Amino acid sequence: MADRPEESEGDAQWRSAGDRIQTLLDATSAGGAVARERAEQLVREVVDLYGAGVARIMAAVGDRADPGMLNRLVADDLVASLLLVHGLHPHDVRRRVSDALDRVRPYLGSHGGDVHLLDIDGDTVHLQFAGSCKSCPSSAVTLELAVEDAIRAAAPEVSSIEVVAPEAAAAEPMAVIPAESLLAQVHARAHTNGGSSAAWHPVPDLADLAPGEVGGFSVAGDVVLACRVGDQLYAYRDHCPACDGSLAGAALHRRASTAEPVLRCPRCHAHFDVVHAGASLDEPAGGAARHLDPIPLLLRDGVLSIAVPAEPMGAPA
Repeated sequence: MADRPEESEGDAQWRSAGDRIQTLLDATSAGGAVARERAEQLVREVVDLYGAGVARIMAAVGDRADPGMLNRLVADDLVASLLLVHGLHPHDVRRRVSDALDRVRPYLGSHGGDVHLLDIDGDTVHLQFAGSCKSCPSSAVTLELAVEDAIRAAAPEVSSIEVVAPEAAAAEPMAVIPAESLLAQVHARAHTNGGSSAAWHPVPDLADLAPGEVGGFSVAGDVVLACRVGDQLYAYRDHCPACDGSLAGAALHRRASTAEPVLRCPRCHAHFDVVHAGASLDEPAGGAARHLDPIPLLLRDGVLSIAVPAEPMGAPA
């Protein structure tokens, strides 16, 4: 996320501010309908007050000679969210969605994937994924989680994200596949898990991993294996699909057949390509391809964070 303002870990708290406000409002219901109504009115008054102030700031910024000032403001996630709430964001939904995809595109590329914005029809965004490892459902869902999160943050007015299959796009550019889209697995889990397909957790300690280092981290009760190859960080569930055991103690090794180091299971010595979605580099048993289970790892609000679903992303929905 280049050219974005530096933010501290504490700045990520604003993302959950809406939930905290809603919790406080719900608590006022214990005092009766009148107490709840007064609390809601108080929130509206505060929001309107800050909205008026933000509007004046934006008007003043618009009169400044520095054309980069506005871009720096909207590049800040917190400022952008306030502008969206008050209808003051200077960029339309297409620009915001396009910029959001550009921010996650380097991460998609690290998993061998890409995404193209085909169209925005009302409050529906039409996308097409390309280049990702088609033999690895968990990798596909990982990329979709990252894309969905980026779009929801940049354009909250978007109510649905549809994926166009490459074959359908060639014949009919707008042949949308709603129920069978690649995002169907994500949306199904969102329904069964109370509306959230994955929870994002800050993991700033992962940034301390040195090139070639592998570390295990406990996140929300789940063990995550992270490693750094060059400047890029990768995260996977602590599970070897070859021996069905833990990857604790795994290390990166060099192989003559690969340009980048590979991860070797300390128990069964299976090898996995961590740079390309954790694909197995050994002969698959029984013809079935094996993959590590990748986990989205992104810089969100200036803080390194991962999304841990309620179940492995490669599991059937």
